[in-house]
Amino acid sequence: MDELIKILTEMHPEIDFFNHNELIEQCILDSFDIVALVAEINDVFDVRIPPLEIIPENFNSAAALYELIIKLRGE
Repeated sequence: MDELIKILTEMHPEIDFFNHNELIEQCILDSFDIVALVAEINDVFDVRIPPLEIIPENFNSAAALYELIIKLRGE
C-alpha cells in the first residue's frame, strides 16, 4: 500500500490518500491521472488493469485501488 500511496502523492501532494474516499466523485483524479496511474501500477506492481476494471469504484480511494491490485495479483 505504501508504494501506491507514494505514486498517488506524487500526483497530488495536497491530498491525504489514507483518508480520502471520493477521489473520482470530487474530481481529484481526472482521466489523465487514471491513465498515468494504470501505467504506474503496471510498472511498479507488474499488474495489468483490464479496461473493464477501470471504473470509478476502483479508483475512488487508495484502499479500493489497492484491493484491485491485490485481486489482480491473485493474492
